[in-house]
Amino acid sequence: MPAEWERQESVQLTWPNEETDWAPIINQITTVYKRMAEEISQRERLIIVGNDIPHNDTWARDHGLITVYDSSPEVTGCEDCTASVLLDFKFNGWGEKFPAALDTAINRQLYDKGYVHGIYEAHLDFVLEGGSIESDGRGTIFTTECCLLAPHRNQSLTKDEIETRLKKWLGAERIVWLQNGSLIGDDTDGHIDTLMRVAPDDTLLYIGSDDDHPGLKLMEQELQALRTQEGQPYRLLRLPLPRPIYDEQGERLPATYANYLVINGAVLVPTYAQPDLDAEAMDIIGQAFPDREIIGIDCRAVIQQHGSLHCCTMQYY
Repeated sequence: MPAEWERQESVQLTWPNEETDWAPIINQITTVYKRMAEEISQRERLIIVGNDIPHNDTWARDHGLITVYDSSPEVTGCEDCTASVLLDFKFNGWGEKFPAALDTAINRQLYDKGYVHGIYEAHLDFVLEGGSIESDGRGTIFTTECCLLAPHRNQSLTKDEIETRLKKWLGAERIVWLQNGSLIGDDTDGHIDTLMRVAPDDTLLYIGSDDDHPGLKLMEQELQALRTQEGQPYRLLRLPLPRPIYDEQGERLPATYANYLVINGAVLVPTYAQPDLDAEAMDIIGQAFPDREIIGIDCRAVIQQHGSLHCCTMQYY
């Protein structure tokens, strides 16, 4: 499975409309999506899933296809060739919390219409969301126990059985399972892309803790003890945690700077109208990606539905 910073062919956005949960803030969220679309389309091909493909919601990260590379001759049809394989997993609304039948049907339609390119491979008997895994592009996949072992996903399988399947399908040599860390207001049961991200040169970016998130301190300790496949410690970059943001009901929303998107030549970083912390987070992410433009995008509207920028997107190679 390629790392996110490898050269991309396209990025998918599934566009908000008034038939989705975005209806109360459709103007605000459309403004954010237009901003994302503008930055992405300047640098690579943009795929927009519009009203011609019915969808329940807009979280392309979790209903989108997951790209892996395969160089085996039986797949590519030639020696020394590499093919992009598009893995289609089941999306069930983060453990049957929300309707998702339309969303999980998007991928096949995109493929059949020729909007995505590669070899299609269906695994619709297995629940896997793109936000729940991170790849370093060199054989290590990171995930969280609290998500992949959560109720209503793949309960007929043990942790070992899930790991075996992930290694096979994603071409991984090892799976790193984080045992700690989650955000208040998170619907995903602890997606890793809200907590910890991988960057070049064995770098891990992760969000810091506060009094309301004691599990994040334990996650930090896990990362400090973690070693690369070569037995070396990772370079750790600690991102600030945004100051609390609440919805109209007084519930805290899962704002996080870890939910950035790496695209060709740039990194799109969620911001939350907290100038000091926004600037600090963008500076730290810039340290991890010094060869890319760091672009902030106001995601206060996005977190109203308990996701952020990375959750809205899916890249293809």
